[in-house]
Amino acid sequence: MSSLAGKTALVTGASRGIGRGIAMRLARDGALVGVHYGSNEAAAKETLADIDRAGGRGFLVHAELGVPGDADRFWAGVDAGLAESGAGAGVDIIVNNAAVGASSDFQGVTPEEFDRLYAVNVKAPYFIVRQGVGRLRDGGRVINISSGVTRIAEPRVMAYGLTKGAVEVFTHTLAKELGPRGITVNSVAPGIIETDNTATQFTTPEAWAAAAAYSVFNRVGQPADIADIVAFLASEDSRWVTGHLIDATGGSLLGV
Repeated sequence: MSSLAGKTALVTGASRGIGRGIAMRLARDGALVGVHYGSNEAAAKETLADIDRAGGRGFLVHAELGVPGDADRFWAGVDAGLAESGAGAGVDIIVNNAAVGASSDFQGVTPEEFDRLYAVNVKAPYFIVRQGVGRLRDGGRVINISSGVTRIAEPRVMAYGLTKGAVEVFTHTLAKELGPRGITVNSVAPGIIETDNTATQFTTPEAWAAAAAYSVFNRVGQPADIADIVAFLASEDSRWVTGHLIDATGGSLLGV
């Protein structure tokens, strides 16, 4: 029997990149997966189709994050998807993956962009979980996707890094809040991962080689590298791990 058979998982930002990899892995392990997306419906449908083709089960959840009422719309979409899937009202796993990145450095970030970063990357997961704790079953899992830039100083994405630092505080504090119910809360901090976003940043072989050189393995990470860690944290095997941050940067800049 698959390790997540009979479980329901929700993955925000699951239409592309790391979120897509996580959604597909959790579905492969037997979970019914809520595939959340904000704007790219076509990509979300592709993720769901890939889950279906692999023998998994899922449903779409549409809610733009970072705007008033986003958590309400998110949970309304979850409730509708669960009802259509014939599943119970409860959920077992919440993966807060959706995020936006900074487009400017320390000097260039505007107050409006700063507010947008916090609205999507911090406020949205906070209230999604807060509204969802009544639906989250005892023994459940909350997994927050952070970033290696909370450890590795990158001034060009400072504002983004601040939001992920807040996510890490949210993680270990929420772990204490939900611990009495047997719910674990952990963070995963990816490094450079090959996605459609990074493809626009590293456009030459030299740029990819430089990105790979950050890791002690001399390669750029793949979404599956993160999804496999999330799958462990979602499973019963991780029951004694909570309030923890897993560095998933491939040993980037160790000793620097």
